[in-house]
Amino acid sequence: MRRLSIADRSVRTKMTTWAAVLAAAALAAPRAFPAESGIIAPGAQVETLAEEFAFTEGPAADAQGNVLFTDQPNDRILRWSTDGKLSTFMQPCGRSNGLSFDADGNLWACADAKNELWCIDPQGKVTVVVKDYQGKLLNGPNDLWIRPDGGLYFTDPFYKRPYWDRGPQEQEGQCVYFLSPDRKKLLRVTDDLQTPNGVIGTPDGKTLYVADLRAKKTYAYDIQPDGTLRNKRLFCPMGSDGMTVDNEGNVYLTGKGVIVFSPSGEQIEHIPVDARWTANVCFGGRDGHTLFITASKGLYAIRMRVKGVGSQ
Repeated sequence: MRRLSIADRSVRTKMTTWAAVLAAAALAAPRAFPAESGIIAPGAQVETLAEEFAFTEGPAADAQGNVLFTDQPNDRILRWSTDGKLSTFMQPCGRSNGLSFDADGNLWACADAKNELWCIDPQGKVTVVVKDYQGKLLNGPNDLWIRPDGGLYFTDPFYKRPYWDRGPQEQEGQCVYFLSPDRKKLLRVTDDLQTPNGVIGTPDGKTLYVADLRAKKTYAYDIQPDGTLRNKRLFCPMGSDGMTVDNEGNVYLTGKGVIVFSPSGEQIEHIPVDARWTANVCFGGRDGHTLFITASKGLYAIRMRVKGVGSQ
């Protein structure tokens, strides 16, 4: 891997709880492939953009292709610009995890400090949009996807954090929720998963993929206009921390590097990453052909032939 300069070497905080979580969620070793998939740009390799964070997560690209991501243990959102500069976008940031931009340029964040869902406007004003479900504290919103009409899905697993000041789990399950486009209705749309984590949808708004990390399975669902989900089916026998899709419909999962599946659920590519755990991915850059990867203490990237289709 080629190393580039980093803008901030002050982070030294060590994770205290992730080892157990990651060990419990270990993915099966990627399979070998008979031929190259062709989704990676010719000659491209994974490059290290920045490192020595505590734990990177939640990448999302704005309309210009700048990528924001979180360094959750250090309670900050960082920005990797299209000209290769690293800066701090917000600190503190509610211990944000998963991020996504909506069509109006607002940054939505799974704010884990108080188990909330935030909307951060372009001027940096924070609005707490969701803080509970039926009067009970959420487990800890983790990842999210915004469908074309503005409706929003987010996963809510329970991973106990050392910084929480709260009691035991209040929700009776670890579920997926749908927030209506007018932000007035919150629906629980799954209740039969062990630890729903990564989530992504297709750009036509018809299919939702949800990774059940502990169960080592990813499911596909048909999205209904009212936000409910139907026709649950196994997409692949692998869980994932974070997810994205490209313009050919391929689905990207994470864990031991980046593992890519065709729309039919066939594993077509494995992108190794020199890090203990690959947490999340998104497409970004000026032309959308760069895959950005958050993995353990670093931010990585690789040029792709395919391109992204949304914020994530």
